[in-house]
Amino acid sequence: MDKIDRKIINLLQKNARASLKELSKECFISSPAIAARINKLERNGIITGYHTSVNMEKINFHVKAFIQVQLEPRQKQEFYPYIQQIPNVIECNCVTGDYSEIMEVIFPSTTDLDNFINTIQQRFGKTSTQIVFSTSVDHRGVKLAPAKDTVNLEEE
Repeated sequence: MDKIDRKIINLLQKNARASLKELSKECFISSPAIAARINKLERNGIITGYHTSVNMEKINFHVKAFIQVQLEPRQKQEFYPYIQQIPNVIECNCVTGDYSEIMEVIFPSTTDLDNFINTIQQRFGKTSTQIVFSTSVDHRGVKLAPAKDTVNLEEE
């Protein structure tokens, strides 16, 4: 990756709907060159998708929480497929510490959250939950500094 690839990534993280023309203007290269670079970044797994940010409260999801789950290693083969099919789980990570999984979840109400936690406890065991009062930093990308050295992205 060179400095232009890094700039493209930074711009797309700010606005994934930026047009090729806008990106071209910011990077001082042609639109076809921008498109080729984006395709290469996608092929190499650097750009993995494009997302829409939604104000969850405006669509009546008012309760965000982090739930930690204490799993035995043997439970993971059942837990992972189960948790992947729950749409209210917006992220789940395997972590170190007393709890092996931490999930970020969103629900319309505390009653819905409580029902979900009860289900998790019955199926998998001990949990610890923190309800979010406010968010000072939303999910965001990492701003890439201009490259000092370039990394070669090989063609497929």
